[in-house]
Amino acid sequence: MTDTIREQIMAIRDSGETNMLDTRMVQVIANREGYYELVCFIEDHRREYTHFIFTGEES
Repeated sequence: MTDTIREQIMAIRDSGETNMLDTRMVQVIANREGYYELVCFIEDHRREYTHFIFTGEES
């Protein structure tokens, strides 16, 4: 996970718009905000994304 993706996750989390485990909604918001790296990361690395949301650590 790159620093850019981590920053994009935090920006969406800080917005409070959605439950971060609702990956589809996170992708919708990421797409709207232009966070295309995050959209692709969630699609390709869902398990790593979920691990990060639960633990704050990269797997």
